[in-house]
Amino acid sequence: MSDVCTIDGTDASISDKQAIDPGPGKHVLFFGDPMCSWCWGFEPELQRLAGLSAGRAHFHVIMGGLRPGTRTPWDAPMRSYIRHHWEEVHAKTGQPFDFARFNDSGFIYDTEPACRAVITARHLNPQRALAMYEALQRAFYADNKHINSPDVLAELASQIGLDGGQFLSYFHADDARKQVAFDFKRTHAFGVQGFPSVLCAEDGQYAFLALGYRTFASMQDDFNSWLDA
Repeated sequence: MSDVCTIDGTDASISDKQAIDPGPGKHVLFFGDPMCSWCWGFEPELQRLAGLSAGRAHFHVIMGGLRPGTRTPWDAPMRSYIRHHWEEVHAKTGQPFDFARFNDSGFIYDTEPACRAVITARHLNPQRALAMYEALQRAFYADNKHINSPDVLAELASQIGLDGGQFLSYFHADDARKQVAFDFKRTHAFGVQGFPSVLCAEDGQYAFLALGYRTFASMQDDFNSWLDA
């Protein structure tokens, strides 16, 4: 599948009932990473899915961890590989990209801080998790901001209506690191190996609506049928 960002180091052997049980009723689980280019391409589709879910199903934004824990700057082959993906996503979806990012040879592509920022927003106000996720994507891809910087993250949190000080306090807390690790575990427990992925769950049964990029039009009928069933 070409329209998907593949997780580094996926461990599909993890099995944990708590991780894969969202609770009774209908649940829509989105698995992604703010620094996944196909997820950025999928962002308009995701917003429409979330809109359809309102009042009909619980909507969850789960961070999968595309490249968490990266410690070394990207080299020339990696920059070329990622640039190709960005160009492909832009051509297919029309989403904006600032390719000046590739002039920074010292950039470290660690996606854990951005994922932890979403978990922090979710902790402070679950209704703002998706807004934080989108703000991070736009800041990184369209505005060329360094979303691994706590100061930038706190600024984005303030822009979506969260308290910047409270954001930083929880973002640096051990609990935030534990919660983002649990999100990564949930992703693996469901067998997700790439992003974006959307799963529909109901009373212990689940099926994937999207494994990689799909247009909203291609999902709408099936999604509405499931929501109305």
